[in-house]
Amino acid sequence: MKDDIVSIPISEVFEPRDGCPICRMRDMLEERVIEYIIGAAMMEPDVRQETNRRGFCIDHYHMMMKKRNRLSLALILESHLNEIDSRVFGTNAIPFFGKRAKKQAADGESAADSCFVCEQITVAIDRMLANLCRLWENERDFRALFGEQTDLCLPHFSLLVKSADRAMSKNSAPEFSKAAAALCRESLATLRNDVSHFCRMFDYRNTGSDADWGNSRDSIERAVKWLTSRE
Repeated sequence: MKDDIVSIPISEVFEPRDGCPICRMRDMLEERVIEYIIGAAMMEPDVRQETNRRGFCIDHYHMMMKKRNRLSLALILESHLNEIDSRVFGTNAIPFFGKRAKKQAADGESAADSCFVCEQITVAIDRMLANLCRLWENERDFRALFGEQTDLCLPHFSLLVKSADRAMSKNSAPEFSKAAAALCRESLATLRNDVSHFCRMFDYRNTGSDADWGNSRDSIERAVKWLTSRE
């Protein structure tokens, strides 16, 4: 497979062959955006304007809170809270009622549901998945690498099939979707067995000191991650 600006980032995500590669892609992009927001972007007025307006979802707030640069997050929150006050409540100290209250509630809901990081990730991952589809279509080595993956979570299986429908030819998209489905179904089969084994281990006949839990002890966590793409 040719190494270039398009293939290298995708190859880096797929080379480990451990877990869902699209989860790794998403995690990589999230980490880069989060580092940028609480770092260099603090000095970029246009980015600050967007983060003030859009805010973040709970997952990305948690990611930022785990970073050491809490002052940057506090400054972002200070500006965002001021923006919320202005957009939702304006200068009116008296609560709205009637149609004004409905608009106020809608503005509040819109502000609470938006996330700057999610929007950035959506754009970036759509672009990378389109490149991934073209690599699979044109590069035999990448097609083999794709087939060697050990896992593909349910949300990212769906995302890959949608991307293939947009980015691939009518001849290639069904074959790619079949390959993605095989990976996802294999993951599902493993999880079903492990979760069922976990349940069986609570039978009184399996409570001895020599009880064999196999790979089932973390099956609940793995099943939730497969279903949601999140730990």
